[in-house]
Amino acid sequence: MKTLITLVVVVIVGLMGAIGFAYSGLYDVSANSQHSAFVKWFLATTSRASVARRANDIEIPSLKDEALTLVGVNDFAAMCAGCHGAPGQQPESVGQGLNPRAPDLAESAARMSPAELFWVIKNGIKMTGMPAWGATHDDDSIWPVVAFMTNLPGLDESGYQLLLADAEGSGHHANDMANGEHSHAQSDEFSSDAEHNQGDSDDHEHDESMQPDTAPEAPAEHDHSTHEHNTSEH
Repeated sequence: MKTLITLVVVVIVGLMGAIGFAYSGLYDVSANSQHSAFVKWFLATTSRASVARRANDIEIPSLKDEALTLVGVNDFAAMCAGCHGAPGQQPESVGQGLNPRAPDLAESAARMSPAELFWVIKNGIKMTGMPAWGATHDDDSIWPVVAFMTNLPGLDESGYQLLLADAEGSGHHANDMANGEHSHAQSDEFSSDAEHNQGDSDDHEHDESMQPDTAPEAPAEHDHSTHEHNTSEH
């Protein structure tokens, strides 16, 4: 009985200590502050075990079709490369500021099964910045990305660029990428027009002789004393 009471007391004290630490503000949550080695190990181990457990029963379709890879490379470029980088490409600004940093997917594809890759893409990972793409993409839109990723460990920059060229117009995000490029072109054109119009505006001289010599007459003041108000209607 005493052992049980001691255990309960230890648990309560531990919980109170944890809650007190949370409210103290002592822990630095800045993305510029790296986790300790133990925290990194604990989170990484927990993540790997969780993914492996949940991906165990996923049925993997055939991923050898080259057309599936071509569909996946465009979607990879739109969905993944910004944070994870790509062969010959560094992550973009958002990816460089993540903590923990988004992993190199060539390394991930070398050690993870296609089922695990699919599960992570679909469901995301909490507290890492990895979104759950399954919220906006069905399974048939995710498997092509997995098919492409299985080629990443042996893919260099030139091979990646050749795949992108061959895959033009393919994939769930092909139209989005094309529209994005079109929008940039429109933006550049708009900027040029704006600069031209600004130049015209600067060159334009206002002719003060066109301004009226006198201000317009104010409207006549309304005389309320000439009206009788019937308060019974209000």
